[in-house]
Amino acid sequence: MRIQRYGPDLLTVTDELTEAYAEVFTAPPWEPRDPEKTRVEFRERLETDVRRPGFRAVLALSEDGGVDGFATGWTTRAPFRTDRAYGKVTRRLGADRVNELLVGSFEIDELGVRSRARGAGLGRRLLSALGSGAPGGRAWLMTWSGAPDAVAFYRRSGWWEPEPVPGEETDMVVFVAPGRPSGEASGSGARASGH
Repeated sequence: MRIQRYGPDLLTVTDELTEAYAEVFTAPPWEPRDPEKTRVEFRERLETDVRRPGFRAVLALSEDGGVDGFATGWTTRAPFRTDRAYGKVTRRLGADRVNELLVGSFEIDELGVRSRARGAGLGRRLLSALGSGAPGGRAWLMTWSGAPDAVAFYRRSGWWEPEPVPGEETDMVVFVAPGRPSGEASGSGARASGH
């Protein structure tokens, strides 16, 4: 298996990537999601995402050229987005901390490993490969609290959770890459043990 880096040329492997994405994100705990609707929505997002400033992706390709794993991301720009689950991130952290911790950082948007390739450290390799060029080493991601394996994976990988604004916890969990920006406490209260 090899790790291949992409920029906007990721669209050349849209079919293979879409199949891998649909397999990962229609299986537990992400179900019940319609596989065809998931494919269509992902393709539409991908067309926009590859044009975001700083976009890059890494794919784990099997010997036969199939996509076993993937990670995509870009540099978070101001103003901070409000679509998808971004409003929950702002509510959870507050606008000032979003600007301090997330804006200007590299956002890991998607990370997935197909079931046939799990258990060999591929997720960690993809996360490391994609995050390695983060501006100033700063990266972040969000995941759903209903995906306990994903939350545990990021925690084991050394990513930390900024403390939520009291009373503003949401079903989205925010993780920041190891190596804390100045002024941030070392993984305060929200860290119990991190797509």
